[in-house]
Amino acid sequence: MKIAILGLAQTGKKTLFTLLTSRPVPATRKTGEAIEGVASIRDSRVDALSDLYQPKKTTYAENQFVLCPDVSDSGSTSRLWMDPARRCDLLCLLVRAFDSPEVFHPSGSVDPERDRALIESELLLADMQLVETRLQRLAKEKKGGQTQTQVLEEEILNRFSAVLEEEKFLSTVQLEPNEEQVIKSLDLVTRTPLIYAYNVSEDEIGKDFGADVFSISCEIESEIAGIEDEAERLEFMTELGITEPSLDRINAALYDALGLMSFYTTGEDECRAWTIRKGSTAPVAGGKIHSDIERGFIRVEVIKFDDLITAGSEQKVKQAGKMQLNGKDYVIEDGDICHFLFNV
Repeated sequence: MKIAILGLAQTGKKTLFTLLTSRPVPATRKTGEAIEGVASIRDSRVDALSDLYQPKKTTYAENQFVLCPDVSDSGSTSRLWMDPARRCDLLCLLVRAFDSPEVFHPSGSVDPERDRALIESELLLADMQLVETRLQRLAKEKKGGQTQTQVLEEEILNRFSAVLEEEKFLSTVQLEPNEEQVIKSLDLVTRTPLIYAYNVSEDEIGKDFGADVFSISCEIESEIAGIEDEAERLEFMTELGITEPSLDRINAALYDALGLMSFYTTGEDECRAWTIRKGSTAPVAGGKIHSDIERGFIRVEVIKFDDLITAGSEQKVKQAGKMQLNGKDYVIEDGDICHFLFNV
């Protein structure tokens, strides 16, 4: 899964990207260049399983981030920032909510609601232009006759056009699976799930900006990340009223926004979190580990995380009769510890 980090200039995008991925951003980049990096999702359940099994390797789930070029307003003739965003599964819109005399603002003042509205307008405008262009092309193709797929596409795009005219994102439109398939190749950006992240100053940490806004102070997170001593780091966070690094929370929030969850495999060699969509069946989950498991699936042994931690070992869970044997119709639940049985 790819997550786009989008925002105007001087919002802290490069800082956030580096904090999440540990990949530094070059001081100079080619025009329109996007940079990719991977971030591990810190997971207390993985930590607990690793403490229990003491494996040779511990592996967290991961998010892949794409640092997009600065968002430009409609006065610009180019939307280079849009292309990499269209190829992502989720948008993280970073909005500047901190004031600093050392960091200029392109608009001359800090106004997060104004900047958020500007970015939303650009996303809407980009999709309006794409939908209009495609409808014009379909109109030309009509002269030679239309296929059923083209008829359906035209009907969907006319619905989309009406929604965009009302300045609503296309994510508000419900489509049937066959309809989704028809418009999938258009990469309409306002159909992509998104979250808003406000980059705040130290004195606004914890401030409520609304139910759909995640606040983070990139400056403070940089300081936290730079403290090597764990006790000193925890003391610093306590003084600021931070219970856990915002980076961990934002990674989890992005993960959840995509409708994803984790199941686990354990053992002496490795304790690992695996990423699947919520509602996935056992064979599909097994296929994340290896395609042979999905093809030759027989059954899955499932232990609930809380049962294992309470019992202290797999053997004690089994003795208590709390290990489940499930077939191919079993829907994996968040936190399940799985052992798959399959034919090669």
